[in-house]
Amino acid sequence: MSLLLSQQPWAFVAMAMVLGLIVGSFLNVLVWRLPKMLEREWRAQAHEVLGLPGDPVGPRYNLMQPNSCCPHCNQPIRPWENIPLLSYLMLRGRCAHCREAISARYPLTELACGLISAVVAWHFGFGWQAGAVMLLSWGLLAMSLIDVDHQLLPDVLVLPLLWLGLMLNSVELLVPLPDALWGAVIGYMSLWTVFWLFKLATGKDGMGYGDFKLLALLGAWGGWQILPMTLLMSSLVGVCGGLILLRRSKIQAATPMPFGPYLAIAGWIAVLWGGQITDFYLQSVGFK
Repeated sequence: MSLLLSQQPWAFVAMAMVLGLIVGSFLNVLVWRLPKMLEREWRAQAHEVLGLPGDPVGPRYNLMQPNSCCPHCNQPIRPWENIPLLSYLMLRGRCAHCREAISARYPLTELACGLISAVVAWHFGFGWQAGAVMLLSWGLLAMSLIDVDHQLLPDVLVLPLLWLGLMLNSVELLVPLPDALWGAVIGYMSLWTVFWLFKLATGKDGMGYGDFKLLALLGAWGGWQILPMTLLMSSLVGVCGGLILLRRSKIQAATPMPFGPYLAIAGWIAVLWGGQITDFYLQSVGFK
């Protein structure tokens, strides 16, 4: 099998696409349940610290239990109704029991995860690099969706991926370890510095600590060299996205907006094509 995948790129890309669709289905569960699990954990800790009686969290709730169900009628979802992308198409976007509409976000997340996995497989080819960057991509997608919903970048996702990037680069899987180490340090400290300069100037928090850790994560995977490009692209896209939201949603300029998705998208692009983009820029301005 490994010989086939290494000699036939299309087979590896197709397998990555299918795997991505399956992982995307799991990410839908993760994105929905993880914030609720963290909230229950925080409530239990506060309950214990305050010495209050009773159970503050109720029945067991994790990524496995209870079984997935329709949010409208609470009917459990049967296995054949949970096939990535296909079940949504076969059910025509409606619950098989109550016929209420199923959010298009679920199949779109599965499709996005499948396409991202296919792009990574095509870019790196069969090997450990592709597998590692697929894992990074899935994590970035989950973090982005959670940040959009809750303005939260959970440590339980960010920190393990940060450490994993450093461990993989200890054998120079993507970049040399010194580049990865300084990428993590500079990534964290750069946004930390911006945060405190903004806070001293305005008395307000300009961003969350999760953004510092996310940029450190990206630096741990791609090295310090990708950080300027990541910050530039994420800032530009963030400004454009914010202006669009201000116009279409009629939200106030002071309304907090998540920066994590912009960092994640820019960092993912930089990890895959940062070298080529930098070379193209240097050639276009006459430095090469």
